[in-house]
Amino acid sequence: MKAAIAIGAANSGGQRDWHNLVQYVVEAEKLGIEYTWSAEAWGQDAVVPLAYLAARTTTMKLGSGIMQISARTPSMTAMTALTLAAVSDDRFILGLGASGPQVVEGLQGVPFDRPLTRMRENIDIIRMAFRGEKIAYKGKHYTLPLPGGEGKALRLSQPGNDKIPIYLATLSPRSLELTGEVADGWLGTSFTPETADVVFEHIRTGAEKAGRSLSDIDLQVGGSVAFSDDVDQLIGTRKTGLAFQLGAMGSAQHNFYNDAFKRQGYADVAREVQSLWISGQREQAANTVPDELVTRTNLLGTEDMVKDRMRAYKQAGITTLRLDPQGNTLNERLECLGRALDLLRAVNDE
Repeated sequence: MKAAIAIGAANSGGQRDWHNLVQYVVEAEKLGIEYTWSAEAWGQDAVVPLAYLAARTTTMKLGSGIMQISARTPSMTAMTALTLAAVSDDRFILGLGASGPQVVEGLQGVPFDRPLTRMRENIDIIRMAFRGEKIAYKGKHYTLPLPGGEGKALRLSQPGNDKIPIYLATLSPRSLELTGEVADGWLGTSFTPETADVVFEHIRTGAEKAGRSLSDIDLQVGGSVAFSDDVDQLIGTRKTGLAFQLGAMGSAQHNFYNDAFKRQGYADVAREVQSLWISGQREQAANTVPDELVTRTNLLGTEDMVKDRMRAYKQAGITTLRLDPQGNTLNERLECLGRALDLLRAVNDE
């Protein structure tokens, strides 16, 4: 397995700790990290950090993890991707996601209807731009040029670059199938190696539909890494985060993270935690999260325990492990990351 890290999140930018974040990425590259993913959610945007990091790094891949398709037109996404590829010496990966109705309709002000069709049409148009073609397209969501106006089919003035990989962050069965059909990689979450087949069967189906196999797709997923003999303490501090994911990452009608865990055998827990969270009983919601769910979605404990989890991800078929090293300071996080990478190399050598 390769190794990746991520920056940004829903709460990104709150502490204005940008310089520490840059140093973290620069040092992570020296340690051997091969990918950095920049998230946006409703925090920092995914693009600006990558442009800056392109000038401060030399080897690692820089990916948007993810750009929300509701926040940009497909042609603007393509222009941004081509620009990032140019300034990074072709180290950029375009990661796309549909987000959810609360963000799409609440923050972007556009309907969330038919996100799968919208995603497919985005990719169609983006790849036309990547190939250097004139962009003329007629779909359910996008028609270019706009009918009845003064527009005409345009070709971007940037040189084409059809080598830019496209990764998708997907969770539902149909969107996972689309990933297998059209994407170069999968940015996964709400995942346990023990139930990998529940996820991978859909990606495999899509891949086979396109004449490919599951092995043609880079499968990236991971979790927090923390070392301690006090495993109970490590578990306890992460239950609120999982409760937030199960209860708050979406509306009562649409929580794709919650649904993903339901399909992996945690239906009763997912429903109960969501109900408690929505009703305002957040401490009880966190206490309802089972220890097993925490340990299966993270890499926690002694070095032997962390290695066992790495083996589980590798045996499940994960090709790139995203590591979120824990620590109160930059040095502590880097020390944790270095230990984790040493263990990952040992697992890869087995």
